[in-house]
Amino acid sequence: MSPEPFRLELLARHDRTAFDCGVPELNAYFHTRVGQDVKRHYATCFVAVDKQDERVAGYYTLSMGSVGLGDLPESLVKKLPRYPQAPVARLGRLAVDLNFQGQKLGGVLLADAVCRVAQSEVAAYAVVVDAKDISATRFYEHFGFLKLGRDPRTLFLPLSTAVKKLGGN
Repeated sequence: MSPEPFRLELLARHDRTAFDCGVPELNAYFHTRVGQDVKRHYATCFVAVDKQDERVAGYYTLSMGSVGLGDLPESLVKKLPRYPQAPVARLGRLAVDLNFQGQKLGGVLLADAVCRVAQSEVAAYAVVVDAKDISATRFYEHFGFLKLGRDPRTLFLPLSTAVKKLGGN
């Protein structure tokens, strides 16, 4: 999963207007709301930029959060400190433009997110995602994510496992 034809960087003054991943909700967020979330420190957005034509090929957002220990599998809770919550990094949105789908860019973006979380000086026990639909759920499950709590589309992967599967330090 090499980012070879892409440059991965923080969202800045990139042209977002042409981005279309085929999911109206993810397009609308990227076109109109991500800038406000970044300004308000609700999320950090990273983009994959096509090195040839400078188009945004994909994006993802990260923010910090927590999950209740009661939502985690008992086998994992036994190994954790006895705090009521565990710190997590939340992968809020991840999308790839239709023109770049099928090139494994989604996996590259996910691996980049895991690396950034692992290299951060802010502690996170796991990466948590809220998959938008069954297709997204399958995508994350392919990389080892497990169901978290009662919502079948809320998934998590302990950071130590994520680093082994996807890279990082």
